[in-house]
Amino acid sequence: MFSLHIDTARTWRGGQNQVLVTVLGLRGLGHRTMLVAHPHGELRQRAREGLDLIPLAPRMEMDLTAAWRLSRLLKQLKPDIVHAHDPHGVAMAGLALSMSTQLAKPPLVASRRVDFHLRQGAMSRWKYRQVDCFICASEAIRQMLVSDGVPVARTVTVHEGIDLERMASAPAARLHEELFLPHQAPVVGNVAALVPHKGQRHFVETAALVIRKVPDARFVIAGEGELRPALERLIKERHLEKHVFLAGFRPDVLSLHKAFDIFVMSSVTEGLGTSLLDAMAAGKPIVATTTGGIPEVVVDGETGFLVPPRDDRAMAEAIVRLLKDAAQSAQMGAAGLARAQSMFSAERMLKETLRVYKRVAIKGHEEQPSPDTRSAEP
Repeated sequence: MFSLHIDTARTWRGGQNQVLVTVLGLRGLGHRTMLVAHPHGELRQRAREGLDLIPLAPRMEMDLTAAWRLSRLLKQLKPDIVHAHDPHGVAMAGLALSMSTQLAKPPLVASRRVDFHLRQGAMSRWKYRQVDCFICASEAIRQMLVSDGVPVARTVTVHEGIDLERMASAPAARLHEELFLPHQAPVVGNVAALVPHKGQRHFVETAALVIRKVPDARFVIAGEGELRPALERLIKERHLEKHVFLAGFRPDVLSLHKAFDIFVMSSVTEGLGTSLLDAMAAGKPIVATTTGGIPEVVVDGETGFLVPPRDDRAMAEAIVRLLKDAAQSAQMGAAGLARAQSMFSAERMLKETLRVYKRVAIKGHEEQPSPDTRSAEP
């Protein structure tokens, strides 16, 4: 199975990590893969070695020039499947396939990793009609697509997967030394882009409540984004400069998870949350919100605690409970690791993705017009 993958993002987030896991994993299983990525993006930098890599990204959502270049590549390469991993990638692939004069065009598969409703504009509707199958990172996302009018038959849920061996081999970051934390201070971590729906404002407000009962607790937020100035102001206003730290973008995110005592996801909306999978693979107990696909990952009372989004007090109580009960924290961390190994491995994700590819490719072949009904290619 030859699949061509498209991701146009310039930054590095959980979605880009999933692209790399998918492309490398499929290749490891003996399937040919190629990657179309942003020429100046982090994904291209990380995928530079050992991959068939095409530096190409649209300047805007409907970039005809980029789509034309992609259409020429598709005609030359003849992949069995085109897999677009982000919305701009879907648009570029849809345009490229519509421009193609090939008699047999590869089916278009699109990953959907966010629990946002589809836009209802004419261009958006056209773009998503080009997709033969949506691979949804959670059942919550799939249900949202169906509610937006996407036919059930064009949707499938494939939970994201992580490289468990890579996590197991990652050394723990030396956060106490790096951030000059008290030697025995427990560390509560959050890893996410600093954007509104990730809810770090609530994480900071929660920290202010937690330190009233656990004064030596420290809170670390890893990630960058538009909300950094606002979070810096909030930390200062709450006099939390010695307790809450903005660690910025960290390429060693797996090592960070190893250094945390508790992982917290404060999201207001969340498709699935690959950081949750990383935390579970690191054997850490979790406190997270009940939004989106999170309850499909975290088992409340077993691998962590789930609380309502925006409920700072409930989140603080759950964190304090874990900080004060080392045995329960260890038990939940172990249960999370077992769950990650059984349900969220990269191997499982790859097998399910290949199953989708094969089904869509067969269906696409059956729907191709027969030779006697096809018009000659100009």
